[in-house]
Amino acid sequence: MTSTVIARRYAKALFLVAKDEGKLEEFGKTLQAIEGFFEQSPDVEAALVSPVFPPDLKQQVVDELIKAYSVDPTLAKFLTLLVEQHRIQHLRQIGQCYQELLDEEMGVVRAVVTTAVPIPDDLKDKVAGALAKAAGKEVVLQLNEDPSIIGGVIARIGDMVWDGSIRSQLSGFKDSIGRGELE
Repeated sequence: MTSTVIARRYAKALFLVAKDEGKLEEFGKTLQAIEGFFEQSPDVEAALVSPVFPPDLKQQVVDELIKAYSVDPTLAKFLTLLVEQHRIQHLRQIGQCYQELLDEEMGVVRAVVTTAVPIPDDLKDKVAGALAKAAGKEVVLQLNEDPSIIGGVIARIGDMVWDGSIRSQLSGFKDSIGRGELE
C-alpha cells in the first residue's frame, strides 16, 4: 500500500471522528502545530520515521508531543495508534490529507502565490479576492518569495496555474524570437 493511500485512510478516519466530536478545526490546528514542530526539529521526525528506533522509544516521543501541545485525548489515542500500527512515519502526510478534507468541508481552497519580493497587505487582499472569484470559493493564501521570477506573480490553486511572471514572459519572448515570429 502506498504512503499516500495509507495517509488518506487514516486522515479520513480521524476526520470522521473529529466531525462527530465537533473538533474538526481543533484537530487540524494541533496537527499543524506538530508539523511545525517537525520542521523546527527534523531530528525528532527522523527518529519517528526511522526503523532503527524501537516502538517504545517512538511512543515516548509521541507522549512528549501530546503533553507539549495539550493534545485532545481522542487525538492522543490516534497518535498512539499510529505508533502501535507502525504508521507514525506517515503523520506529516496524514496531517496534510486531514487539512485537505477540512478545507473541503469549510469551502476553502489554498492558493500558493509566488512573487519576487514581499507584497504589501492591501495587495494580498486584492490577490485573494481575485483568486476567490476565479475559484468560486474562499481562498487562503500561502505566500512564497522567489527572486528568480524577476517580477510579477505566479498563483497556483490545485492544478490551475496563472503565471504572470517576468521570467515566463521573457521565456515566451525568447521562444518567439527562436521561431522567427516577431514582427
